Amino acid sequence: MERIVEQGLLYDFYGMLLTMHQREIYEGVVFHDFSVSEIAKEQGISRQGVHDMIKRCDRILRNYEEKLKLVEKFMKTRQMVEEIHSLTKEFKRCQDPHLIERIERISDDILNLG
Repeated sequence: MERIVEQGLLYDFYGMLLTMHQREIYEGVVFHDFSVSEIAKEQGISRQGVHDMIKRCDRILRNYEEKLKLVEKFMKTRQMVEEIHSLTKEFKRCQDPHLIERIERISDDILNLG
């Protein structure tokens, strides 16, 4: 997964678990594309402090994912829903009853992911 996309997903799922200070710095650099110097000046800390905070936040977010696997489950569910979508289009085209059985299996898998 591309690093920016990964950072975005991890932040979407776990960002609220960071402190307000961590969120402000992380959002500024990662999402608003502010420079490390700009954030350092705004926050009253060194550029190295900003850099360290970004690395620390990345590590914290990855640790949450290692334990909770919410992003992994989301991505797997998304892939399965895309497959269901494709199968329903195919079913409309050819009316193959085996496709309904595949759709049922996939939807059962989604329901049992929790």
